[in-house]
Amino acid sequence: MEKPLILVTNDDGINAPGIRKLIHLMNQLGEVYVVAPDKPQSGMGHAVTINSTLQCESVVVDEGEQKEFYCSGTPADCVKIAIDQIMPRKPDLCVSGINHGSNSSVNVLYSGTMSAAVEAGINSIPAIGFSLCDFHYDADFDASSDYILSIAKNVLENKLPEGIVLNVNIPKATKQEIKGVKVCRQARANWIEEFDKRIDPRGRQYYWLTGEFVNMDSGDDTDEYALENNYISVVPVQFDLTAHHFLSQLKNWNL
Repeated sequence: MEKPLILVTNDDGINAPGIRKLIHLMNQLGEVYVVAPDKPQSGMGHAVTINSTLQCESVVVDEGEQKEFYCSGTPADCVKIAIDQIMPRKPDLCVSGINHGSNSSVNVLYSGTMSAAVEAGINSIPAIGFSLCDFHYDADFDASSDYILSIAKNVLENKLPEGIVLNVNIPKATKQEIKGVKVCRQARANWIEEFDKRIDPRGRQYYWLTGEFVNMDSGDDTDEYALENNYISVVPVQFDLTAHHFLSQLKNWNL
């Protein structure tokens, strides 16, 4: 039987340890194409390149059966160009990550990792974004390997409903400390931000964004709760942002 065709991408760049681990795992499941940014693109959200050209070139980073390409654009660009120009057919699965840092709760909106997965979902490709709650370059990506394989296998076997992708976050924990997987909702949490005003050596003002992440959700069915208790959180995410529950009320306004 034909192997599943799998697209691997990320937002930390093609050389990041997280994507190298994900490539290794996906090679166990199917034929792998890698199209990833040539440099870090964290926090780019669903940005696309429209005012300049894109470069996309074949590259060999590690030994393996995968075919690899670096792209000068954003994570969403990588998925678009992979589908249109690089891959022999539409992939059976797109996986994005493993991100260095959490993409739980409201972070899903800013995340290049999840935007790549969402872009695949827009194109009717089952997709998963994987993130590890550890920003360190040498973070332990091995602890969750079995879970990542299991989640990817399940998506390949069961597919996903149209318009749905999975946001998977992994706690910073050892293999022994991870308690399992929880299917969750997104927590109601956000960043309380401010800009730190500073002066550069030439006397010019500049601003540095700082902030504190605040969880305002006390529920035990959220991604934040799962991660705090050493569970891997799996949140089904839809890219239809319509607030359907408010439609009928809004129709009664005198607009």
